[in-house]
Amino acid sequence: MGGGIVGLATAYFLAKEGVRSVVIERDAVGSHASGFAFGNLSPMGGVGIPGPLYPLAQEGMRLHRELAAALPAETGIDTAYRPRPALDLVFTEEEQRFEQGRLGWRQQQPGYQVRWLEPAEARAVEPRVSEQILGAVSIEGTAEVDPYRFVLALAQGAEKLGATIRHGTVRGLLQEGGRIRGVRLEHEEMACGRVVIAMGPWSGEASAWLGLPVEVRPLKGQILRLRAPGPPVQCSVGWSHHYASTKPDGLLWAGTTEEEAGFDENPTQEGRETVMGALLKMMPALAEAQLVRQTACLRPLSRDWLPVLGAVPDRHGVYVATGAGRKGILVGPAMGRATADLILRGGTELAIEPLGVGRFAKMAAP
Repeated sequence: MGGGIVGLATAYFLAKEGVRSVVIERDAVGSHASGFAFGNLSPMGGVGIPGPLYPLAQEGMRLHRELAAALPAETGIDTAYRPRPALDLVFTEEEQRFEQGRLGWRQQQPGYQVRWLEPAEARAVEPRVSEQILGAVSIEGTAEVDPYRFVLALAQGAEKLGATIRHGTVRGLLQEGGRIRGVRLEHEEMACGRVVIAMGPWSGEASAWLGLPVEVRPLKGQILRLRAPGPPVQCSVGWSHHYASTKPDGLLWAGTTEEEAGFDENPTQEGRETVMGALLKMMPALAEAQLVRQTACLRPLSRDWLPVLGAVPDRHGVYVATGAGRKGILVGPAMGRATADLILRGGTELAIEPLGVGRFAKMAAP
């Protein structure tokens, strides 16, 4: 259930092994967070890295590299995957201690080149970064993808192999003796033996169906697409949770906000000012950039900021795959691969035990 990156990746990997599935989406494929994200691909940072998220992030990166060739060949859709170095700016001594403190771990990870840059070295990479920086971290080995194109390619790839994508809203599960036998839609029932709950920030609705908490809520993020003066920004420039990069459309994409705004998906003046403020802190020379488009989306965020992934205890045939927050585009393919493995083989080689849905019930226990 859910036509975002995780649900479609699950359907795609099932289809690759000859298993047909039905994806139920109440709006349109990629019409929420999966289609409006920035598309940065880096397992080098974020909540749970290093830690329980890292194996999933690494697998996500590996799969993106594979799918960058496979999906265009299968569907004709260019997903705009491209290697893209990152330049993470440092403005304060506290930020410098933090970044240099994790430098050693990052430098040990195969496939990435990570180094500390002095201010002059950072400006040699991108001359427009602020004169106020104390330095920066350069990371090579990271990449970007166009999330909407990627989701469309997953959808078409799955459909070509027999998956069905249909419109509908799931209202509940049909269960008997702890086993799933179908789903209840608005005006009909659909029989099935396996169900994957991948409903993004709406996944919490499944708590009542499962009898245990699925603690996922929306985290609003806004992005500006700007026509910026000067040459393209040739790397992903970041600071704190903000970023800026010139995309293949020629526009500078700048973001983002982290807002607890419920299910309000509307772009706001406040969000625009927040993103522009961060952009001008990073690169003051872009003050004349002109707004072309502003978007907002709701990322699915779990209580502990880690994905919710795995089989549901005491509910045979029910799986949850959601809650990846700002890492959804990176780890989405890995979540789909792991879920397909659970359905097909009853287990997965990925280390997903710390991400299980049952952890929220344990958190709530006295």
